[in-house]
Amino acid sequence: MYQRILVPIDGSATSESALNEAIKFAQQQKAHIEVLYVVEDLLFSENDDFINYAEFVRSLRTGGEKILLQAQKKLRQAGIEHETKLMVAQGERIVDVIINEAKSNSADLIIIGTHGRTGFSRILLGSVAEGVVRTTHIPTLLIRGG
Repeated sequence: MYQRILVPIDGSATSESALNEAIKFAQQQKAHIEVLYVVEDLLFSENDDFINYAEFVRSLRTGGEKILLQAQKKLRQAGIEHETKLMVAQGERIVDVIINEAKSNSADLIIIGTHGRTGFSRILLGSVAEGVVRTTHIPTLLIRGG
């Protein structure tokens, strides 16, 4: 039923749970998994005297690459056909980057972790998972954090 699964991760325990669930799906369906890490653009001026923007982005990319390597190791051990991808938001919302990647890779299913924030923290921090569910037509499985 599901042949191409997209799993956006962020290095949290919740995204780790989403990856574990995706592995179960992939083993049952003989599906391919794409693991996606999106580096969020931060609103700094490249001319800011206090922050070396290029170094900061490089650091974020390096962190994302490490997270993707851990996911890749887990997928190899499980014998799952997979690919990993790191993308920089470049001014787009992370939600849009995820949905566009799902569409361009013909994903049948998105499996994403949700932190389950409510109230003021949800308003303040937002929810990427909620944004994906509200915006995409691709079936989406939310994995709630413990």
